[in-house]
Amino acid sequence: MGLNTQKAEFVRSAAGAKDFPRDLLPQIAFAGRSNVGKSSVINRLLNRKNFARVGAAPGKTTHINYFRIDEKIYLVDLPGYGYAKVSQTEKARWAGLIQSWFDDRSLMTLGVLIVDARHKPTGDDKIMSDYFKGTGRPFAVVANKLDKLKKSEIEPNLALIRETLELPDDVKVIPFSAEKGTGREELLGLILDHMGGTV
Repeated sequence: MGLNTQKAEFVRSAAGAKDFPRDLLPQIAFAGRSNVGKSSVINRLLNRKNFARVGAAPGKTTHINYFRIDEKIYLVDLPGYGYAKVSQTEKARWAGLIQSWFDDRSLMTLGVLIVDARHKPTGDDKIMSDYFKGTGRPFAVVANKLDKLKKSEIEPNLALIRETLELPDDVKVIPFSAEKGTGREELLGLILDHMGGTV
């Protein structure tokens, strides 16, 4: 089954469980720290410049944003985490929203955790990785900002990401550059593999 990534539409911002679409289309969830380039990864995946909003200030995604692609799947943009300049109340609201999404096991088809290829994953990245593992659903890790690394740094950094997040062997770590497009085909291929819904 192919996917026309040019046929993309913003559907809604969900502020609570009552707003989550439940029309049985596969849902591909994207999570990552506020400054990791999550919107840029989504934009590159769709080859659209400003489709998912790229905020100058991190922490702009405060709801769960749904984008429907080609009437076949949802890309689900979870709120960015780990941004310091947000009140504790707001952080708690985000956490509750994400928790309610993960608690509904019928929603996620595939998870995509975006980390910074240049750095060891943070404690927050580890928590999010554990969320994904806890669903029992397939997920992958996208190591973004690959273009900022020297060639000799790539393999050791990917190994560090795998080790820090304690990833099972069947979880892919995809080297990615939203800037250059590296990794786009691999990530798109993974999404296409899971478009049948439950696996």
